[in-house]
Amino acid sequence: MRIRPGVFVRGDAWRAAKPEARAVARAAALTAVSGVPPIVSHETAGAAHGLPLYRADRERIHVIVSTERPGAARGVIRHRGELSQGDVVEIDGLHVTSLVRTVADVARTATFEQAVTIADAALRKQFVTGPGSYDIRGAEEFRERVIAVVGRSAHGQRRARRVLEFADGRAQLPGESISRIRLRELGFRLLDLQVPVPGPRGNTYYVDFELGEAVAFGEFDGAIKYVDGRLLDGRTSAQALDEEKQREDWIRGTTQRRYARWGWPHLASASDLGSRLAAFGIHPR
Repeated sequence: MRIRPGVFVRGDAWRAAKPEARAVARAAALTAVSGVPPIVSHETAGAAHGLPLYRADRERIHVIVSTERPGAARGVIRHRGELSQGDVVEIDGLHVTSLVRTVADVARTATFEQAVTIADAALRKQFVTGPGSYDIRGAEEFRERVIAVVGRSAHGQRRARRVLEFADGRAQLPGESISRIRLRELGFRLLDLQVPVPGPRGNTYYVDFELGEAVAFGEFDGAIKYVDGRLLDGRTSAQALDEEKQREDWIRGTTQRRYARWGWPHLASASDLGSRLAAFGIHPR
């Protein structure tokens, strides 16, 4: 398959690749045919840093060019701007905006949902060191560095600050990031993430959300965890489902709290998630 004039990839590999991998491949193709290596930025840089893309433009490549550089290129979104020392790093042969600069650019220009997903993932990548372990101080310092970069631009500062105030690295999946947004839209304010619940034989279970007003637990249930081999960790899908059922029964029984699960179909809007929660008797108060 041709992904850029003169640049081809194997069709089977392309069809099997995740959107983020395709975004990186497109950036690599642009780099291969460019006389001067482009500075990959925004959502494309996020993909290069290993961050998930939520409803982002995955067909075109984001780059930053100097204000005096003219012209355009097919399939490329050019952002005018200046780069300071330390704003650019190299990842697998690509010149990419640093993680701090990438989060700052996305927070200023993307939708709230897209930006929160990337900001959450950037914080998680650096400051979640294990189950129940989150470096809050390190996350706050990173947030301040991003805000300092945002302050160098005349546009999008208010939007970026809203994203960064909301971002939380304890969200483990894009679905958890969007879930948190929907829960806020519904009026839930007493939200806690990755809440520990004592399990059997000294184990600890972690629940995605504690909904304080409703004295309830909630979890985003992405179907991928029952089919992705990296997440199954040697188990079959049936084993993973059975273990999840036993875990849920334990949490319900020992805490006596309402407990709801939802998936992507329930996150299209706040009302969709609200209807799902209402079916389990869970309402914001």
